[in-house]
Amino acid sequence: MATIYKTFLNNDVVSTRTLLHEAIPITGTIVSGTYSDNNIKNYAHGMFQSVYDYPYLSSSANHIFDITVGLSPNSALSSSANQQNAKKINVYNQMAQVLAGNDVNGNILEFDQDGNILAGGTKLQEVFFVNFSRLLIKDEIKKDSFRLVLGTGSFSTPFDGPLKVVGDYGAQNEYRVNSPAGEYGILYTGSAVIEGTGVGLLFYQAGIAVLTASLFVGATMTGSTGNVSNLLQTSSMEVAANSLRRRINDIDFNNTTELNSTIYFCRLNHNEFNYSSNPTYLSSSKIVVKNTQLDNPVSYITSVGLYSADNELLAVAKLSEPLKKDPANEMILRVRLDY
Repeated sequence: MATIYKTFLNNDVVSTRTLLHEAIPITGTIVSGTYSDNNIKNYAHGMFQSVYDYPYLSSSANHIFDITVGLSPNSALSSSANQQNAKKINVYNQMAQVLAGNDVNGNILEFDQDGNILAGGTKLQEVFFVNFSRLLIKDEIKKDSFRLVLGTGSFSTPFDGPLKVVGDYGAQNEYRVNSPAGEYGILYTGSAVIEGTGVGLLFYQAGIAVLTASLFVGATMTGSTGNVSNLLQTSSMEVAANSLRRRINDIDFNNTTELNSTIYFCRLNHNEFNYSSNPTYLSSSKIVVKNTQLDNPVSYITSVGLYSADNELLAVAKLSEPLKKDPANEMILRVRLDY
């Protein structure tokens, strides 16, 4: 325990923020096919399905994302005859309330195609949701790194047709902040960002991609003739999730880990910390490292303790090797605390 303390000055402490990124590739073979769907978990409630990177009954399996579908109460596809209509509306409302919020009258806002809610514009009323696990996205998805490759071929051979690439192009400089869930970008099907051509939204901190069903107009989704409207009206949410999942060819993005640091510059002037508070420093009231009375005192710095205002030890930083300290030298020890 220290008996001598030194107070930090304002210029002795600085805070920094470092963003660490990790590339996350999810191939279509993992999403469907490799494990004969043993890595796909469906639930009795039938409202969404979970995708794992390995058969989910294995202790080695990691949850990677969930898939579900939602319909706005204002959607033309929403009707009492629609299979699981109430559940599809509930999912849409739940996700919209969390990600889009409420208007001034307390009504749940619909997902907006270009994010300009006040201007009105096109609403995304029939959507698929892909909710990525925190294991993958960490603190958030890096802007302008998300790419989703979808097959547009027939139901039986979805990857025989042209592949459609969906990404948050240009989001590094063009993203929205009017969501209660944080920042989000617009998803496009081409690298050229054209206003009003968005096909979905990507919520970076929440790790949720919202895809409009219009992405699949013209594609057979449920068999030889079933289009996406028939899928959302006559099929269960599980079947709809399967239909989207089997068209995923590849997903790539970079996650982000935010590392906050406080750096303490511990300044040891020439006339400071030349004596040790260790009891073994003295023997019979004599400093053991001095041969004669006129010798300079010598101490060896081995660790730095950070204390609270009432002298309670909060953290200890260990040096890789002892540093010799005497009145003939000065030191600055840089202590970094990450959190």
